[in-house]
Amino acid sequence: MTSLFEASEQINRRQAQPLAARMRPRTLAEFAGQQHFLGEGKLLRRLLQADRLGSVVFYGPPGSGKTTLARLLASESRSTFRQLSAVTSGVKDLREVLNEARDRLSTSGQKTLLFIDEIHRFNKAQQDVLLPDVEEGIVVLVGATTENPFFTINSALVSRSRVFQFQPLSSEEVKLLLRRALADKDRGLGNYDVRIGDDALEYLAEVSDGDARRALSALEIGVLSSGESPIEFTRQLAAESVQRKALEYDRSGDSHYDSISALIKSVRGSDPDAALYWLARMLEAGEDVRFLARRIVILASEDVGNADPAALPLAVAAAHACELVGLPECQLTLAQAVTYLACAPKSNAATVGIGEARRDVREGRLLPVPVHLRDRHYAGAKRLGHGEDYQYAHDHPDGIAAQDYLGVEREYYRPVQRGFEADLARRLEEIRARLREAKPSHQTLEE
Repeated sequence: MTSLFEASEQINRRQAQPLAARMRPRTLAEFAGQQHFLGEGKLLRRLLQADRLGSVVFYGPPGSGKTTLARLLASESRSTFRQLSAVTSGVKDLREVLNEARDRLSTSGQKTLLFIDEIHRFNKAQQDVLLPDVEEGIVVLVGATTENPFFTINSALVSRSRVFQFQPLSSEEVKLLLRRALADKDRGLGNYDVRIGDDALEYLAEVSDGDARRALSALEIGVLSSGESPIEFTRQLAAESVQRKALEYDRSGDSHYDSISALIKSVRGSDPDAALYWLARMLEAGEDVRFLARRIVILASEDVGNADPAALPLAVAAAHACELVGLPECQLTLAQAVTYLACAPKSNAATVGIGEARRDVREGRLLPVPVHLRDRHYAGAKRLGHGEDYQYAHDHPDGIAAQDYLGVEREYYRPVQRGFEADLARRLEEIRARLREAKPSHQTLEE
């Protein structure tokens, strides 16, 4: 039975909580988002209904509901909820919780759901401590991480867990949570006379980037700082209430690799607008300019190639300019380079060609250098016949000497019909026709 003092303390603690904490869903029905694995008929929902919930890893951005869902899973599965933070907890704390869970299971049969926030911050030894109890079912482990678990969590632990990737909440889902908070008189802001327009709601939903905590915090700041009654919650008030979000970006983590992947694929896909956004995202996060410049140089050869031969010297010039002027001015140079590459005709023919040639070499298809192409600039070369019958290309009217340069019939370079490479393709067709005159056997590399 709760005493008057305890009840008063609970009320005081709840009033001190921020809106986002007070509005945490109490049931799965109230939980917003993640319907791709939590909706009716989806995997996590089926596991709960069948009482077969095992250890899981929740992977996704802040504010997407990882901690909240862990608490709800404990409630739904009638398990005792225990929480640790990998930032502040050590092996001693971990062993205490595991021993407690073992005793509880032995004496009462009740399971323990152990939620470990930022589990990727546990080192390998700490993660290994969990393995025996996870395997034996002593605890149901729910690990939360913002980093890709396949890179940051012990592979043995990941293999024993189901990984669920959380997505940022949609704009409509965020607006649903905001309206719910405005209407709730017990936990939310329902006791305030708030008049909010659709444009203000839309603004809060958009700038929150799918982070429910951020949207609710901005709503609370706007309401409590207004000092009016009724409160006219306009778009301007919404903008004033939103704090600039710190970019989630780690130069050695997912944000780094995902962002550069998006930039490369946007350029390859010929979308200069998307390319500029991902470039801006990386610059704002403090990405190394030299890294960006190097990737742009690689892009020029890998994805544009001979479809636009001007792309590579432009990219190299951009890299040199970045070294010369630095930030903030070199952002203009990088923007010029990525928009040029995005709009340029594309060819990966050179990329494919060198890949196939290297694969042939690696797989042991090693060809002897034809005798007539061998070095003859040393004493004794003539006696070996090296260089004999070699034809000097510049002695021919069209600059093409019809002789065998490889020893077998093999085509690695296949120009595309785009940009300048289309002209190269026509010329190469004529060149190869001449060269075939010197290969009477037409032997292939596979033979």
